[in-house]
Amino acid sequence: MAAKTIMIQGTMSNAGKSVLTAGLCRIFRQDGYTVAPFKSQNMALNSFITREGLEMGRAQVMQAEAAGIEPSVDMNPILLKPTSDMGSQVIVQGEVQGCQSARDYFARKRTLIPRIMDSFNRLARQYDIIVIEGAGSPAEINLKADDIVNMGMARLAQAPVLLAGDIDRGGVFASLYGTVALLEPEERAMVKGTIINKFRGDVEILRPGLTMLEELTQIPVLGVVPWMEVDLDDEDSLSERFSARREGAALDVAVIRLPRISNFTDFHPLERHPAMGVRYVDRPDQLGFPHLVILPGTKNTMADLAWLRQSGLEAAVLKLAAGGVPVIGVCGGYQMLGHTLSDPDGVEGGGRMIGMGLLSVDTIFQKEKTRTRYQGTVPALEGLFAPLSDSPAEGYEIHMGDSGEEALFTASGHVMGTYLHGLFDHPEIQDRLTRLLLSRWGLEWTGESPREDAMTYKNRQYDLLAHQLRRSLDLERIYQILDQGLDAGAK
Repeated sequence: MAAKTIMIQGTMSNAGKSVLTAGLCRIFRQDGYTVAPFKSQNMALNSFITREGLEMGRAQVMQAEAAGIEPSVDMNPILLKPTSDMGSQVIVQGEVQGCQSARDYFARKRTLIPRIMDSFNRLARQYDIIVIEGAGSPAEINLKADDIVNMGMARLAQAPVLLAGDIDRGGVFASLYGTVALLEPEERAMVKGTIINKFRGDVEILRPGLTMLEELTQIPVLGVVPWMEVDLDDEDSLSERFSARREGAALDVAVIRLPRISNFTDFHPLERHPAMGVRYVDRPDQLGFPHLVILPGTKNTMADLAWLRQSGLEAAVLKLAAGGVPVIGVCGGYQMLGHTLSDPDGVEGGGRMIGMGLLSVDTIFQKEKTRTRYQGTVPALEGLFAPLSDSPAEGYEIHMGDSGEEALFTASGHVMGTYLHGLFDHPEIQDRLTRLLLSRWGLEWTGESPREDAMTYKNRQYDLLAHQLRRSLDLERIYQILDQGLDAGAK
């Protein structure tokens, strides 16, 4: 029996589609159904490597976790990873297809529909329910003719649509009504409910507007979801984490916000640690004198190293390192810390660059991407980071550059580089890193490091999300829509 489907679309990017999708996945799972998320095309720099060594977007990984299932590339058959303002690396069913300009990709994307449906149908045979997420807005009229991710996907999957609007940005009634008005009549008929998301305040104040919206659109409002303090992995650089900062923490940790920053989910466990005040900086005057500097991953190491150099941040980081400030590089940030970066095949545009020279590593970019999972321990390290040696480590590698056979970790003095994404997820690593930094700076901290692993913490967040949505949404009507499909509400 084929799965039942329901789709979350939004009036704009960052309207909360990913979170609502995750929340419905959790609710359906709690109610005894097998459920899977699906997003036909995702554009994001936060990606993940499955157990099969295939690459997919982090948002669908987060949703799969909420659904209590193993992530699969079938949940995100097309992933676009921007490499420039005009082009992206195209990944189809977990495999890199190369880099394409936006124009070239849009000219051929409809040819990928069979691959999309292959993935969708495989999920439909395995699960009771599929919760589909759209992208951007279905009212982007310049893109509608070749749409494969919003109404185009809803038609392919015969999925009823719930349309979400972000009230926190203002103008939610106009954005919901305007989106519906720009849809074709047959598309409008597929929208079975609207959701107002991220509301702060008394819902009763909204009642007149809700009634008017329903009268104008002839579509029921299925709920007003409050602003939720739920800690979930972010999909892209619209993350509010970049402007957040915990005041008064014992340790000041500065993460360089590279223009093409990727997999910044690596640092979420450090953000949660009570001793760590993690902040993201993109100007030298913001850097100050932190206790630790982290260079994160990037989709284009050489271009972001050039930016680091031009912005003055490289000189600022090198000055701090010369003064004894510890530095950690992850993936692309690790490559930047080495002596040289060479791109003989033009993977990142070609050429050769001198690195920051803090680690004895030379990186050569290759056409084949390294995509592997790792479970074991941190190897023996020298210098400041020696206390991390032999601690449990689990995660994945995802990079184009080759930095040598034993390059998973490299440490020298107070500088360390690693290719391992997810390193900081384990509480023992967090504790050891905290203690060595406190010792480095002669600081005292009387608190306790978290003892629960990352997945236990995430499951608490998914349950909290589901609880909030159960209180906010008309789930009885949502189940009716799920059962009746596109016939829901038909007269």
